[in-house]
Amino acid sequence: MFRFNRAYLLGSLVFSLIIPLQLFSIGALFSTQIKTIQLDEIMIVSNKEVLNKLNFNEILMYVLSIAYVVIAMILIVRFLVNVFSFYRKMKKSKIQLVNGQKVVLTKESVLPHSFWNTIFINQEDFENSKIPSELIAHEKAHLQQKHTLDILFIEILKILFWFNPLFVFYEKAIKLNHEFLADEAVNKQFGEVKSYQNLLLDFASHKSTIALASNINYLITKKRLLMMTKKESPVKIGLKVCTVCAVYILLLFVFSNDSIAQSSGNFKNQEDYKITLDTTSVKEPQFPGGINQFYMFVGKNFKIPAELSKKQLDGKLTMEFMVEKDGSLSEIKAVKDLGYGLADEAIRVLKLSPKWIPASENGQPVRVSYTLPITIMANK
Repeated sequence: MFRFNRAYLLGSLVFSLIIPLQLFSIGALFSTQIKTIQLDEIMIVSNKEVLNKLNFNEILMYVLSIAYVVIAMILIVRFLVNVFSFYRKMKKSKIQLVNGQKVVLTKESVLPHSFWNTIFINQEDFENSKIPSELIAHEKAHLQQKHTLDILFIEILKILFWFNPLFVFYEKAIKLNHEFLADEAVNKQFGEVKSYQNLLLDFASHKSTIALASNINYLITKKRLLMMTKKESPVKIGLKVCTVCAVYILLLFVFSNDSIAQSSGNFKNQEDYKITLDTTSVKEPQFPGGINQFYMFVGKNFKIPAELSKKQLDGKLTMEFMVEKDGSLSEIKAVKDLGYGLADEAIRVLKLSPKWIPASENGQPVRVSYTLPITIMANK
């Protein structure tokens, strides 16, 4: 069960990072439905005051981006310093082999701990035979089972997603499970559970731990001691495994759909626009000159109805249209309308569009549906 828990904790992290990317589409294997591309909204504004407000939002996002990068860089530096500290200990300390395992004898007053392929032990305690064999076996189990790789993996994720506290709980669970695995290895080798439990309790008061290392005194709790004698029912283990697999498969179907990744753009006025394109599994339609030209085309031709301008109203309408196999636009309609002739104006503009380069799938032209939100900001 400890091995399954390790696979689950690491696998769930990898799964949660990969599945939202929609690297493949299950629905596409079973369906011939028309592909749909969801575009980001176009913002059409009527005065500079609104633009200044939008620019403030952009500045805020820029500041937050800078803050993210600065904090991430600080965490990266701290991470590298911690890794380099092990290298520095190895250079300054005496190294010898104990039962075929490389051991670094440090002058620091620390409990045995391990990193990568090395065990670190206080030199004075080792020379005075104050280090029980069980502690060496415990750290050796960490190394044999490559627990350092798990710790480095979660540390890197904590750097990239430092704003998400969930990774802290994941790290705690991963490290605690490492201790279960190492304790299990010691008890299998020596067969003295009571003696080993008493040994751990002797170290429970030692609170010092080494960053990135596997530590013998990590969370010596009642639960950890009970785990050494707990026996899991094979049926219960099987149910847990089946449940997790079922949830994974369900999430795989939920997140995998046959929608093409969106081509996003944020259009503010007739001269101000920006565009980001994502790769898709299907070669999507192309507006002549690129999707940014499409946003410019809509912005230049769209005229806010006079009645709406007088009432200084804001709102959003959502348009749908089909790019046919020959590149022409058809089935242009408003899914959401604000009235005041906005839908008619949007339809008029889209009907003026030149032919697109049609989409293709497996070399064959296909029809593609587009959804286009348009936000009107005509207030003071």
